[in-house]
Amino acid sequence: MAKRGNGAGSVYRRKSDGKWVGSITLENSKRKVFYGKTQKEVQDKVNEALYQQQKGTLVTAPNEPLEDYLRRWLEDVCMPPNLRVSTYVKYKKTIETYIIPALGKVPLQKLEPLHVKRLCNNQQKRGLSPKMVGEIHGLLHKALDDAVKWGLLARNVCDLVDRPRVEKKEIPVLDKNQALALLESVKQHRLGVLLLVVLTTGMRRGELLALRWADVNLEKGALFVNKTVDYIPHYGYVENGPKSKSGRRTIKIAAFVVEILKAHREKQQVLKAKAGLRWVEKDLVFCGLTGDYFNPNYLLRLFKEVLVEAGLPHMRFHDLRHSAATILLAMGIHPKVVQELLGHSSFLITMNLYGHVFPSMLDEVVEKWNREFNAE
Repeated sequence: MAKRGNGAGSVYRRKSDGKWVGSITLENSKRKVFYGKTQKEVQDKVNEALYQQQKGTLVTAPNEPLEDYLRRWLEDVCMPPNLRVSTYVKYKKTIETYIIPALGKVPLQKLEPLHVKRLCNNQQKRGLSPKMVGEIHGLLHKALDDAVKWGLLARNVCDLVDRPRVEKKEIPVLDKNQALALLESVKQHRLGVLLLVVLTTGMRRGELLALRWADVNLEKGALFVNKTVDYIPHYGYVENGPKSKSGRRTIKIAAFVVEILKAHREKQQVLKAKAGLRWVEKDLVFCGLTGDYFNPNYLLRLFKEVLVEAGLPHMRFHDLRHSAATILLAMGIHPKVVQELLGHSSFLITMNLYGHVFPSMLDEVVEKWNREFNAE
């Protein structure tokens, strides 16, 4: 016997198996069907669907496994030129390695907050850092946001699951004396000039390896940063513009750096003559032995070696950028100037990264007030 719902939709008990079935009529005249063990369960589903239909949030798209949606999302949304090659490769690896093996078979519209919570918990139990688990959560959140916008989901379940708490780790940096010791130890090393530039400008590795002589004005003592390069497996060397507008910037360099760069260019011309026809002309300031891009992995290997030779603690190459910023702030350079030098998109980024240096600057303010007061 068919039983009517509260004024709309229908709920009835199926004779073949005794299950309760409900349905509503969609705008395209098709029916959306619901099932349950009791009349009340099905009636509640029908009422909720009618409410969502009235609000315009009812999902009417066919359901599909999460893995199918994520792979389609990667191709439709993340493929270059929509995103950088490096970003696309990172997203694809994260989805295929962590999300699909755990949740790929779950129907998109049946995804629950508990699925996401278990995904995060299990990845942490397997040894992933809270930061990496947070990135997995964030990527799934981004993909499901689009599913909501496209009418495939009524809500983003990631909104109901907190990201793992990431404890802020102290960044290892070189102080001024350590930086000078490092530069002294690499004066005759292949990385000598490159390390000098990063420690005096705070440039990123990719910015250094994409820097061309056409972007260097030695007469005015300035570098123009407008590109970055990285090596991506299966794609080779990929150049991009800076991620943000602030990343495209002009950096003033000290006179002693200018002189060292002039000598570096002369040595490079000698290297070019020796290479002859093997030379690949890319006009790069820091290049391989035949003029092509300096391999980033080889750079990191050399950097580890020079740290050991200089008797300095292990650190990432990127920590030289942090070292440069810390040294400049300790020298009394205004944080806003440091922000522009580093190419940070926001002053808050600079403050969050280097707030620990500011107390020493405040001490200097107090000393200046004391001098003024004593002068009177």
